[in-house]
Amino acid sequence: MNNDTGHHPATGSGWKEILHADYRRSLALVCLSIWLHASMVTAISTMVPKIIEDIGGISLVPWSFALYDIGSIVAGAGSGLLVYRYRLRAPMAIAALLFAVGSMVCALANAMPVLVAGRLLQGFGGGGLIAISFVGIGSLFPAHLMPRAMGAVSAVWGTSAFLGPLIGALFVQQFSWRLAFWVYAVAAMVLSVWIRTGVSAEGSRNIPESGHRFPVRRIALLSVGVLLIAAGGIDVSAVGTPLLVIAGIMILALFLKMDSARQDDRLLPARPIGFHSSVSAGLTMILCFTMATMAITVYGPLFVVYLHQVSILTAGYIVACTSVGWSLGAVVCSGIPASLDTRAILAGMVMLTLSIVGFLYAIATGPVILLALLALLEGAGFGVAWASILRRMLALVDKQDRERVSAAIPTIQRLGYAIGAAWIGIVANAGGLDINADRETTESVTRWVFGACLPMALVGLLAAVRFAGRR
Repeated sequence: MNNDTGHHPATGSGWKEILHADYRRSLALVCLSIWLHASMVTAISTMVPKIIEDIGGISLVPWSFALYDIGSIVAGAGSGLLVYRYRLRAPMAIAALLFAVGSMVCALANAMPVLVAGRLLQGFGGGGLIAISFVGIGSLFPAHLMPRAMGAVSAVWGTSAFLGPLIGALFVQQFSWRLAFWVYAVAAMVLSVWIRTGVSAEGSRNIPESGHRFPVRRIALLSVGVLLIAAGGIDVSAVGTPLLVIAGIMILALFLKMDSARQDDRLLPARPIGFHSSVSAGLTMILCFTMATMAITVYGPLFVVYLHQVSILTAGYIVACTSVGWSLGAVVCSGIPASLDTRAILAGMVMLTLSIVGFLYAIATGPVILLALLALLEGAGFGVAWASILRRMLALVDKQDRERVSAAIPTIQRLGYAIGAAWIGIVANAGGLDINADRETTESVTRWVFGACLPMALVGLLAAVRFAGRR
């Protein structure tokens, strides 16, 4: 798969050229890589109730999400360096192999700690596939075809995120959750072999040289900080849990301090969290709202199935509504001018906050159709605001900092998902969540879980006002 065939016809910027034999295989490889990650991120949500029923370990459910996101952050941070040093083929094939091994570990798991370990390996693989795919687009396709490649990737991402919960639900309902992991393992193995045989050894020659080393200490601090917060929820106690959470926060603060002290190889902008600048407020907004919206992803299907006696497939449709809402919101607001960015950002963040308030009320009482509408509202909040967030963020920084800010946004997202999963795990376990709990206890846990998300949303809303107010 060479990135250039030596001819660029006048009509070559259309879909016809990118689907030509010269680029068709490259596009298929990138799209399959995106599909594996995006669909697994959402498929796991609807498999959780059955997994808990079979192997137990309800207190470790948040770890299965948090460790996947930690793995993704680690892989994303090092992928660019690995691609430069070893070209595109080897790192991408290894990432697919890690995803396959992680999926096999999950399929064979007889206890939740084993499944969590598999999820970490999946995170390394999935995060690597995503990061390398985006790096590879600039190498595998000529410049005039890159917009088409990105368009195809976006379509695959949206479709995968929507179908993921339905895939998980169908496997659980018709076959087994273990078979779902085996299918992902086989798909990843096929992808790994395909990459080894189908990607040119020179496939990364257009990737610029990087003299930076992999940020081992900083990534280790970030990972340990999140793990300590998550550990506080395993065996909740009046002393141990607060100590672990405080220790985790302090280590994350040390990570931010160390990263800000770097010059050329910072993972994030200097002082990325807080209200002291519009950029930091924007990143704080993203962090808070990604944390606040993890409750429906981690515990939504479990609560819906238990409290409303619906099928896993129905729960899958509810979770999938977030992806539908995001896509609809993004389409509706795709052409708005920059002058309306402030309104779009604030409207989106208000929608997200209202969805959390709605879930706080409706997750226990229903009706199910209201839960679907709230999931649609949550996704639409992100969709309405996202393009405006990106445009405003890049407009606020100097040209030389745009790459770092662009890379920081997905890192902050994944960090928010990981910390959010850890935080609501603490709240749920402290509230007495148990697979054998009675209805009254479970309803109480739902109120605690979604109530714990509301303060984060309110801080995010304040950050949104600070961020969106800067023209």
